[in-house]
Amino acid sequence: MHNDLLAVTSQMRAHIVEMLAVAGSGHPGGSLSATEIIASLYFKHMRIDPQDPDWPERDRFVLGKGHAAPALYAALAMRGFFPEEELLTLRKLGSRLQGHPCRTDTPGVDMSTGSLGQGLSVANGMALAGRLDGLDYWVWCVMGDGEIQEGQVWEAAMSAAHYGLDRVIAFVDHNGLQIDGTNDQVMGVEPIDAKFAAFGWHTQRIDGHDLDAIDAAIAAAKAERGRPSVIVCDTVKGRGVSFMENVVDWHGVAPDAAQAKDALAEISAAAPEGGRR
Repeated sequence: MHNDLLAVTSQMRAHIVEMLAVAGSGHPGGSLSATEIIASLYFKHMRIDPQDPDWPERDRFVLGKGHAAPALYAALAMRGFFPEEELLTLRKLGSRLQGHPCRTDTPGVDMSTGSLGQGLSVANGMALAGRLDGLDYWVWCVMGDGEIQEGQVWEAAMSAAHYGLDRVIAFVDHNGLQIDGTNDQVMGVEPIDAKFAAFGWHTQRIDGHDLDAIDAAIAAAKAERGRPSVIVCDTVKGRGVSFMENVVDWHGVAPDAAQAKDALAEISAAAPEGGRR
């Protein structure tokens, strides 16, 4: 299964590069940094049914950092929510795959996101609804490290702890860069784990590209009772494409055709046997 998941992450990265190159716009850096997190959830840990996207007992997923939609779309397509060929319609007029996730248009999307800072509040609401309805689904929320500069995140963190929302498991994709520079230059966010702990959360910090570490952290989070969990994932912006890695300029700029060709060749070369078509 581990090698299969490595192949999934390689294919997701290829899809991300391809769809952004065709669209001519979008956000590669934060999509590539979140790939392992999203792949682990959609291909191993989440209870979902692509044939019944609105299944009441499904797990819920909220992409707080909605600009990383290409990573989510790649996972949804590869899981069978819609054809993989549709990925190349990203950001096109009339497409179901817009630049940020849309709950009403895209199969498998549980919440429209993109206004940074709102995702965790929505996740809390979903968890409270599950409690009221007597359902035991998990609510997964992926936030960006720049996103947690938003005050609403910390109101939601306080609320989740107050209500003991132990079905909420949040991830912070901590790649250290945002559109205007490093986090430290814009507004320092550290110590992220200690801050969540102070708000009453169960906290863990891991290498966000280590699939085994993600598995172990999810298991520990699921075992926690009476309080929400956050997994702070230290990641690399643009992971998997050497000329994008740790380069802030790739936050929101799509590769051109030549750059995409080089990126795809690099992704293919690094893929496990059989991991790239």
